[in-house]
Amino acid sequence: MTRTSGWSSRVLALLKGGNTAASLAQIKAAPSVKDIRQLRAAIEAAHLTGRWPDVDVTISDQIDALSAPRLHRSP
Repeated sequence: MTRTSGWSSRVLALLKGGNTAASLAQIKAAPSVKDIRQLRAAIEAAHLTGRWPDVDVTISDQIDALSAPRLHRSP
C-alpha cells in the first residue's frame, strides 16, 4: 500500500487560491520527483493544464532536474 504525502494537494490548493508565487516556490523545493508527478497528475485530473504556463514549465524543469544523476566532485 502506498502512502501519499499530501504535498501535491496543498500545492494545488495554493494554485486554485491564486497564489502562484508560493506554489512556484514550493515546486522548486519539492521533496521528490514522485511528489511533482503527483502534482502534475492532479492538475491534469482537474483539467487545469495550461492555465498557468509558468507552473507547467517549472514542473517539467524540476522533474528533469531531480531525475538527472547528480554530478559529484572527485575527491
